[in-house]
Parts: sequence; structure tokens; C-alpha cells
Amino acid sequence: MREKVEAVLEKVRPMLQADGGDVELVDITDSGVVQVRLTGACKGCPMSQMTLKNGIERIVLKELPEIKAVEAV
Repeated sequence: MREKVEAVLEKVRPMLQADGGDVELVDITDSGVVQVRLTGACKGCPMSQMTLKNGIERIVLKELPEIKAVEAV
């Protein structure tokens, strides 16, 4: 499962890197929650929650229906 999530994150990573940020996979819980860490410009950005929910989570859930949510840690 980790490889599948990493593959999806690779799809969104260029958008984040274009703005000076990035995302790294921290863990996947047994209940299907993907935990990520936003880094670079995304780390302190006031829009990071929107990026997480409307960008990263939307794409992960679309490509991997077995995942229940994406959260920042």
C-alpha cells in the first residue's frame, strides 16, 4: 500500500514543488488514514490545509478508494 500512496503523491508533488513546497509520506494507519508532512513553503503556508484537503486528499481518495482520509502530522 505504501508504494501505491507514494506513486499518487508523485503525481501531486510537481504542483507543490512549483511553489517551493513538498509533501512526504509519514505513515498509513490501519484504519486507512494517510499521514503526510508538508515541507518547504507548504509548511507555514496559510493555505496548506486547503492544499491538503482539496488537492492531495482529493487525488489520493480518487486513485485509492481504500484510503479513508489524508491528514497532516
